[in-house]
This record gives sequence, C-alpha cells and structure tokens, in this order.
Amino acid sequence: MPDGTAPTKVIRTDIVDDIATITFDRPEKRNAMNDQLIDELDSFFSAPPKGVNAVILRGEGGHFCAGLDLAEHEHREPIEGVHHSRNWHRVSELIEFGGLPVISVLTGAVIGGGLEIATSTHVRIAEPSVRFQLPEGRRGIFVGGGATVRIGRLMGADRMREMMLTGRNYGAEEGLRLGLAHYAVAEGEGYALAQKLARRIADNAPFSNYLMINAISRIGDMSRSDGLFAESLAAAMSQTSDGAKEGLRAFLEKREPKFR
Repeated sequence: MPDGTAPTKVIRTDIVDDIATITFDRPEKRNAMNDQLIDELDSFFSAPPKGVNAVILRGEGGHFCAGLDLAEHEHREPIEGVHHSRNWHRVSELIEFGGLPVISVLTGAVIGGGLEIATSTHVRIAEPSVRFQLPEGRRGIFVGGGATVRIGRLMGADRMREMMLTGRNYGAEEGLRLGLAHYAVAEGEGYALAQKLARRIADNAPFSNYLMINAISRIGDMSRSDGLFAESLAAAMSQTSDGAKEGLRAFLEKREPKFR
C-alpha cells in the first residue's frame, strides 16, 4: 500500500432509522480480528452516531469472526502484550457497558477473540452453521480478550477449562444450552430476528435500557447485601425518570408507551 493511503475499512456500518448494523467485512479471512478491526470498533462505540438506539453485529461471508488473525500476529515483549490485551478489554467494555444494546448474529466461526467479542454483546442469536471454540490452548497461547471473565462466567470455569484444554467446539443448540447464545434459529433467520429484537429493545425507555445494561452484571459481582442496596438505588432512579412517567400514563390511557 503506498504511503499516505488510508487502509481499507474492515467493518461496514449501515444505519436505518435508529438501528445501526455493523458488519465485519474481511470475508477472505473469515473476519479474523486484527488491530484495525479493534480500532474501528473502538471508533464507533466511543462516539456512536447521534440518534442510534440499538446495534446489530454480524459477519460478512458466512462467518461471524474466526478470532485473532495469526497471519498478522507479531511478537511482543510481555509488557507490550499486556497493553495489547488491555486495549481489547477496554473496547469490549465499551460494547458491553457503553449504554447501547448490542445484538450479535452468530454464524460459522465464532472462535477465540470472536467469541470474546460476541459475549460482550447483550443478545446473541446463533444459526445452525455456528461453531463456538477457544483454540488458544492448542496453539500454545492463552485467551486475552476477556474470555476468562465473560465466557468463564457464562459456562462456568470448569467447562471453559475443558473447552480450552481439548479444543472442542460447540454448535448452536449446545451453545444455547451453555449460555453462549440466547436464541437458536434456522439458517438465514438470524438477521431478521436481530432486526425484530433491536426494534423492540430500541423502543424501551432509554434510561431503563441503560440501567439493565450497566447494573445487572455489576450487581452480580457484588455481595448479596451490596447487590440489594444497588438494586434499590437503580429502582428509585428509574421510577423518577421521564420514561417511568410515560409508562404510567400509557398504562392508564390503555395505549403503548412512546418513550422517544
């Protein structure tokens, strides 16, 4: 590539009304992750376009994301490796806690870093072609994009350890049972369901969505008494919001609420 030429983007963003669809666009690499892909996700979720109320993540060419692009992997000193991993963590936190509900459509390879990104989303839809896998242990490396926190808590540490030790993979129905997916649908039906769910979620009260995204998993990390106290604070704040006022009016007037 000549000096000064901007690299070709590796994600594509389409916005219809208030719903954005982000498509990983490296089909020749099964949408494997590189630093540019992380940077482009960072750019979107650090400053989402005004008016967007829900996001759909999907992959071009039949695969969601095949994990780290080993062809572009470079040797790093330990401290550099820590910084690289922590940057992935930071971007994943933007996806999970940025306030926008994110729905992922999971097809084909959902491997390694791809599974780490998927489990930072709030609703996960799996098609029959999906293969969930954490092959890092079979390649002499270790997960670094948040798997031990997110995937380990979804599946349990014991199952995740066995998954990494053996390199086994799970399909859609097994992923549904283990908590890696919330829905298992027929081939080609994932995006349509994602659009339907995105519309439903985007129509919720904005502050309620924010609290559900930011409070529930954090409360899960707390002690019982701390969690109950945090819940009472979230409930009190939501009950005095404009969304709660509109919800009550709509109930009394026997109509659907209009939160936006």
